[in-house]
Amino acid sequence: MTARTHDAIAFASLVTIATLSPPNSLNIPTLGAALVGNIVGSLIPDMDQASNRLWDLLPMGEHLGKIFRKIFLSHRTLSHSLLGLFLIANVLYFLLPKFLNPNYVNAQTVFAAMMIGYISHLFADSLTKEGLPLLFPLKINIGIPPMKFLRITTGSWVENFLVLPGTAAYIFWFIGKNQTQIIEIIKLVTK
Repeated sequence: MTARTHDAIAFASLVTIATLSPPNSLNIPTLGAALVGNIVGSLIPDMDQASNRLWDLLPMGEHLGKIFRKIFLSHRTLSHSLLGLFLIANVLYFLLPKFLNPNYVNAQTVFAAMMIGYISHLFADSLTKEGLPLLFPLKINIGIPPMKFLRITTGSWVENFLVLPGTAAYIFWFIGKNQTQIIEIIKLVTK
């Protein structure tokens, strides 16, 4: 999947999970950090590509991208596996409280938003012809559905004209259907 499709699916996942399991408290800095964290989380699995948008956001990002590509061996290896998810989750769980001021931002909420983005990325990539090496270092790619010919080609018309608009339509439908719950979450910010 392309970065914009990953962004849309990550946001749709965040809105869905936040509505079905709303936070107990929420303020504007935490909401902003969670929204940004969700998108960053959806980009993390592709940090094994030097061309990842994540590297564009950092000083010397192009050079860092080349280094990380070597660390992760190649695209869709460690960062697209359960082992990679475990490692990244533990690194983020450790680092986020050190970088986010607890007086303003709830690090647990931001961590959850980032993990939702990361997992949504893995799910979306499982729908592609390449599938995922979830059991890395074993060289077994897993995809949904199991028949490869039924899966999506990254950047194809199916992704651009069905998946991406379908995700946008889902977001509008879901928000419309769950207005009451979403308004309650927004009220948490204004308290």
